[in-house]
Amino acid sequence: MSDVTETLHILSIDTPVSRVGLGTWAIGGAMWGGADDAQSIATIRSAVERGINLIDTAPVYGFGHSEEVVGRALEGVRDKAVIATKAALEWGDSGIRRNSTPARIQKEVEDSLRRLRTDYIDLYQIHWPDTLVPFDETAAALEKLREAGKIRAIGVSNFSPAQMDVFRRAAPLAAVQPPYNIFERAIEADVLPYATREGLVVLAYGALCRGLLSGRMDAGTTFDGDDLRKFDPKFQAPRFAQYLAAVAELKDLAQSRYGKSVLALAIRWVLDQGPTIALWGARRPDQLNGVHDAFGWKLSAQDLADIDAILSKHVTSPVGPEFMAPRLRDLAA
Repeated sequence: MSDVTETLHILSIDTPVSRVGLGTWAIGGAMWGGADDAQSIATIRSAVERGINLIDTAPVYGFGHSEEVVGRALEGVRDKAVIATKAALEWGDSGIRRNSTPARIQKEVEDSLRRLRTDYIDLYQIHWPDTLVPFDETAAALEKLREAGKIRAIGVSNFSPAQMDVFRRAAPLAAVQPPYNIFERAIEADVLPYATREGLVVLAYGALCRGLLSGRMDAGTTFDGDDLRKFDPKFQAPRFAQYLAAVAELKDLAQSRYGKSVLALAIRWVLDQGPTIALWGARRPDQLNGVHDAFGWKLSAQDLADIDAILSKHVTSPVGPEFMAPRLRDLAA
C-alpha cells in the first residue's frame, strides 16, 4: 500500500502526481557537504516504492550529478516516476549565473535528457527568472520543446505573478516552484493566490526549511564542508536559537493534538495551504520514514492560528531564503 494517499493533476501530465515530491538538491552533493551515490539511489527507489512519484532535480544540483544519479536510480522504473527538472542556470569559474536564452535552453534539455537516461521530461522549469531575456521569448523556446515531445509540461521557479503573466503569453504554464514552509511565507502575498486563481500547481521547495523542521536538530548541530547552512542566516546565532525554540513548541503541538511528529506537521501545513506539493529533501531511505504520517488528517483553523502565535513568540528576527538567489549575467564580461 502506498504511503502517499493524495495526488494532484498537473496540466499536460497524464499521471496523477503525489502531493509529496522528492527533492534531490542534496543528492547532488555540492553545497550539502557531499553525498553517497549508493545511498542516494536507494533513497530515490524507496521514494517510488512509497508512492512518491514526483522526483524534482536540476542540472545545477551537483553540476549535473543529481540528474545523473536520478537517471541511474529510475532505470527500469521510469514509467512509475514523474521527473521534474530545470533549466536556465549556467556555472563556471565565476560562479552560478542565470541564462534563459533559447540557445542555452536547447543545450540544457539535451544534456538533461542524456543524464536522466530518458527521452522526455515530465515537467521542465525555468530555475530563476533571467531579466536579460524577454520572458515570452524563453517561454516560446520551452513551448517548442513541448511540441517536439521532449517535455510534457512547463513550469517556472522563483517567478513573480507579473513575470508569469508575460511568460504565459507564449506558453501554457502548469506549475510554479517557490520556497514555502511554515517559516518562509512570502508567496502568500502574491504567488500562492495567483497560482490558486490561475490553476497552477505550487511545488513548494524547502518544505522542511533545509532540515530545520525535521525535528532532528538542536543547539549542538553543526554543518561541515560546503554545506549551504553554514551561510544560511537561519542557522546562525542569534536566529538559530529562535527557530529551534519555535520548532520545539511546534513539536509539542503536533504530538499533543495529533500524535504526529513536527516533520509531519510541517508537511501537512504546506498541503493545507492550497494546490500545493511539498518537496521533501532526503538522501538516505530512512529520512523518508514517516511520510505516511502527513496524510489522513488536516489542521484546524485553531491549529493554524496557534502555529502563527508560536512563530510570533519565538522568531523575533525572521529572515527569508534570499541568500540562495544566483546572480544575473554580466553582459559586459
